[in-house]
Amino acid sequence: MSARRTLIGLACVSMLALAGCAVGPDYQKPAVDMPAAWTPEAPWRPMQPQDATARGPWWERFNDAQLNALQQQALAGNQTLAIAAARLAQARAQLNVASAGQYPQVGINARAARARISANRPLTNYNSPNYATVQNDFALGLNVSYELDLFGRVQRSLEGAGASAQQSAADLENTRLLLTAELAGNYFNLRELDVELDVVRRAIALQRRALELATSRHDLGATSGLDVAQQQALLDNTLTQVDVLGKQRAQYEHAIATLTGTPAPVFSIAPSIAPIAFPAIPLGVPSDVLERRPDIASAERAMAAANAQIGVASAAFYPSFMLQPSYGVDSRNWGALFNAPSVLWSLGVSASQSLFDAGRLRAGVDFTKAGYEATVAAYKRTVLTAMQEVEDGITGIASLDRAYAQSQSAIASARRVLEIADSRYDGGVSPYLDVITAQQALLNSERQAAQLMGQRLLTSVFLIKALGGDWHERRDAQQPADAGAPKAVGG
Repeated sequence: MSARRTLIGLACVSMLALAGCAVGPDYQKPAVDMPAAWTPEAPWRPMQPQDATARGPWWERFNDAQLNALQQQALAGNQTLAIAAARLAQARAQLNVASAGQYPQVGINARAARARISANRPLTNYNSPNYATVQNDFALGLNVSYELDLFGRVQRSLEGAGASAQQSAADLENTRLLLTAELAGNYFNLRELDVELDVVRRAIALQRRALELATSRHDLGATSGLDVAQQQALLDNTLTQVDVLGKQRAQYEHAIATLTGTPAPVFSIAPSIAPIAFPAIPLGVPSDVLERRPDIASAERAMAAANAQIGVASAAFYPSFMLQPSYGVDSRNWGALFNAPSVLWSLGVSASQSLFDAGRLRAGVDFTKAGYEATVAAYKRTVLTAMQEVEDGITGIASLDRAYAQSQSAIASARRVLEIADSRYDGGVSPYLDVITAQQALLNSERQAAQLMGQRLLTSVFLIKALGGDWHERRDAQQPADAGAPKAVGG
């Protein structure tokens, strides 16, 4: 009857544990003031944010097969991404550790020993003499340990571990987004230099022909040696730029090699001046960024984890209860180990409560509260930075589109000036310095156009990263996908 009453009592305590409430604040995502719309200078297409979907492959929208292949290589071989994946595995394992606290921990122990007990050991009773005894000791037992989560310490620990695992998953997604954006940026810088090098090499060919013409005219006595010297100086200066641009291109090539997990000495990318498409990038509304950017998701999950730690620290003010029943057998004779007289068992609850700690527990709660406030500030800072980056991308693309269109007009004007200068020089109306000046102006205009093209591609990558990666275009009756949809600036 006594054992039965004990079991009933333990069952009642267990029910109280299940009905117990967790101490500490329940997590509530803080509100962030978001504007109703962006301030683009031209219409942009809407999009449908879907946080559950992957953030890529956004780079495929540039329609560059070489870039697509490099991105796949980077996703498979980049070591920074491998580190983030390993940290996610750690976080999930830690979540499993926290989850195990919800269940009883069951163990088995066994003992087999032969020992001699001292005859001179301290007495337990003066009327009972001690004797030296040599005997066997065989024991086999089953023990259970279970923490009664009356005040939610285990529950809050589980909440924190779950939020940390989700944060690591968002960190992995953010690492993937940053990796692919960095790779695309280096690739577009490299392609921009390819175009610049092509412009410079074409200019060199033009300047060599001009030098031959000036030399021939000088040999015929039609011009002075000054024309030849000026053209030679221009050619030498342009040849120097080839080496400078080649050095810059090699650095971007080496950076791409590292991002793809390839040793730089065995990596190379063939030059190409094929045009690259500018994708039409939809914006949506500012609040969509909260759903699509993995760094914001990571910052929000960090808040949830920090909030759970407040509950864990607060639970330390309350007593902890442990159920520790055990059952086993113990005998000095192996043959009698499993006989009824060898059975031993125990049922009970242990409790512990801190009475005086000189403020240690209160300081622990204050520490976790301050940590939570820090994560709130970090979250709001991340949101503000995201809005800044999107606005920078919007205005940057609009400005670069206008600048690139103007650069095309400048190239056309410079070509007309060169044609006029050549004609006037051939007719003896103007000096050869006018031709050289026109050649240099055309070279500068073409290189500026190449640089603006590269900046436009980089800004597109920057804006896609700022918006959180790939997008899903909305299909509705008011705005069919194949007709009447306004395109993004430059799209």
